Amino acid sequence: MGTGPEVWNQSIGVNLYGVINCTAAVMPDLIERNAPGRVITIISDAARNGDAGLDIYAGAKAGAAGFMRSVARSAARFQVNANCIAISATRTPAIEQQLADPERVKKMFSRYIVRRPGEPDDIANMALFLASDASSWISGQTYPVNGGFTLAL
Repeated sequence: MGTGPEVWNQSIGVNLYGVINCTAAVMPDLIERNAPGRVITIISDAARNGDAGLDIYAGAKAGAAGFMRSVARSAARFQVNANCIAISATRTPAIEQQLADPERVKKMFSRYIVRRPGEPDDIANMALFLASDASSWISGQTYPVNGGFTLAL
């Protein structure tokens, strides 16, 4: 785990409490409307599989996924669906430096079926689907958008 409670609390604050706080902020309006609504959160493949060196982050993201499953059960009677998108290495400022090293990229994506980093649009497309009426019978699920880094049923 290698860090201390201050860093742990920050990671849990952003990755778990952030999801709880954002969901709590929108749920009263969604419930009052009693019309189809969607709650979508982004988690990480680290939540699904664990990741060496990312213990607290993975735990917080797994907690967010569990929270969303419970929200799905609680909110269904109000026509609100709740789902997660689990992402892996996606081209963001946080990994751009890693992507500049061809050897690191080759090693990093050797476990991916699609041997490239995800693009923000890859995640946005899943979010658009989950936000649309086409997903009206989908709730409580986690969808990996990860280039085949992990495979799921």
